[in-house]
Amino acid sequence: MADDKKTLPPTVATEQETTSLSDVDIGKDVFDTSDFDPVLAKKMALINDAIDQVGMTPWQWKLFFLNGFGYAVDSLLVVCQSIANPAVAQQYGMPSKDIQGIPLASQVGLLVGAGVWGFSADIIGRRLAFNSSLFICAIFVVIAGAMPNYISFSAMVAIYSAAAGGNYILDATNFLEFLPRTHAWLVTFMALWWAVGYTITGLLAWAYLSNFSCAPDATVAECTNADNMGWRYLHFTAGGLVLVMAVARLFIVKMQQTPRWLISQNRDEEAYTVVLSISEKYKRPLSLTLETLQSQGRVLHTEKSVWSALRLRKHFGGLFETKLLMYSTIMIILNWFVIGMVSPLYSVFLPYYLKSRGAAVGSDSNYVVWRNYAINQVSGLFGPMIAGVLVETRFVGRRGTLAIGALITMVLQFGYTQIRTPAQNLGVSCAITAASNIYYGCLYAYTPEILPSAHRATGYGLNVVLNRVGGIIGVLIGSYANVETTAPLFVCAGLFGLLVVFSLMLPFESRGKRSV
Repeated sequence: MADDKKTLPPTVATEQETTSLSDVDIGKDVFDTSDFDPVLAKKMALINDAIDQVGMTPWQWKLFFLNGFGYAVDSLLVVCQSIANPAVAQQYGMPSKDIQGIPLASQVGLLVGAGVWGFSADIIGRRLAFNSSLFICAIFVVIAGAMPNYISFSAMVAIYSAAAGGNYILDATNFLEFLPRTHAWLVTFMALWWAVGYTITGLLAWAYLSNFSCAPDATVAECTNADNMGWRYLHFTAGGLVLVMAVARLFIVKMQQTPRWLISQNRDEEAYTVVLSISEKYKRPLSLTLETLQSQGRVLHTEKSVWSALRLRKHFGGLFETKLLMYSTIMIILNWFVIGMVSPLYSVFLPYYLKSRGAAVGSDSNYVVWRNYAINQVSGLFGPMIAGVLVETRFVGRRGTLAIGALITMVLQFGYTQIRTPAQNLGVSCAITAASNIYYGCLYAYTPEILPSAHRATGYGLNVVLNRVGGIIGVLIGSYANVETTAPLFVCAGLFGLLVVFSLMLPFESRGKRSV
């Protein structure tokens, strides 16, 4: 497929049609955008119908894997710094006894990345981040493994986290905007790649940190570089894997700007070319004509520069265009903010807590600690699989899946405070990982589904930026709390209880509906 404009070959349709809004079926859509931009509503419905008519092709299946790499990298790198944190602190000491510097650097980097990639993607399109972000990640992950002290390592963590910070925003958005309605559930199932990233890192940690780490009771003076190479090997290997993924994305698929984004920019010919090229390559029918698309009129404000103050304001204002859309945006932001506090708080203290529980109910050796951590991450694979089934289940849908995932996680985290045996320690922590991934998997997919295409990356970016703000708060809570006690678990469980309420308060159910 070519991104350049070209002479368009004839399509299956042979005569021009003029489509009025009454001729366009917007009942399939998550919500009606015709009140604030009727031309965009008509054109989006037409291009959505065209994508549905072409259906699912090998092109979209390639995207499932290659966009999934971005999900995997995001989780892989978040866990890399989390796993390395105790080992680096043990070797070099912490500059501040109160502040967990490495997790804080990660959250700040992720916040910057979400803002840069997310807020720019509605202006310049989705393709740049897809082609470049993994290469930047790979370089700085490898460099991080060679850092000589705590502060320099934290700086590299911030940089590679910023490179990865917009990955799943753009990967979910890209994938959704190429999918027919019948396969929208795959965006939820794509969260399996998030769990794959966790699993890979967990297995690498088991291999490296259980064999190449200082003794658990070693002091800073006793923990030498030669005895503590595990966290470095982890970063070198992870950086190599990310580089392989980056090369694969660049050469296996020539990424196009998505048709839905192009339509929102009034670039009808380019949008039509992308859909037409897929239909021709895979011999699928396409009844839409370019003339029909162009005859609907011009999308509002597209005559102005993409960098004009008006269009920049519209990307944020478009998320609050109606009272119902405003309510939806606020509620999804609250979900992202709260889960942002939970995730780093849990990941910051979990390695320490597993170690302290191991001492109480069994072995606290490096081997057992990191074996349990790896098994935890493998169990997380089941969460997105369960979510992929639940989101398409009648009377459950997206909102019900979010609530179920949060509720089960809350119950299990309260239960985790009562563990007494090694088997309970491992079993309950694995169940928590799987249950929380039900919530995460659905949230990542539901968010772009309920955001308008013209402002989707901006809205997703806003959610993730506030998620990272919550993450920074979570790190600070974990920094000042005793991470070897059950207190952080009670905080996490309470926050998941709040997420149950917020999930059920979301106004739109996108099961069986089409994003606009």
